[in-house]
Amino acid sequence: MKSLWSIAAFVFFLAVSFACAASAEEARSLFEKKCSACHGIDRPKSKAKTPAEWRSTVLRMKSNGAAINDDQVRIIVEYLATNYPKK
Repeated sequence: MKSLWSIAAFVFFLAVSFACAASAEEARSLFEKKCSACHGIDRPKSKAKTPAEWRSTVLRMKSNGAAINDDQVRIIVEYLATNYPKK
């Protein structure tokens, strides 16, 4: 019985790991698709900002006409803050 729980826990954590990887890939894809509609993505990728600074930047892009909704803002900000943090 103990080994059954161990196997179940392993499968669960494996599934969660794959879900997180897919989410990271989806976030990158969303960032590239939405942000490249107006400008190259090299510029934002060359920056390093805090989460609050990234949020401000993404909201400014939205107010300038970027076709992103509030959920997409959150995903893009999380992606940028994770991958291009201020050190």
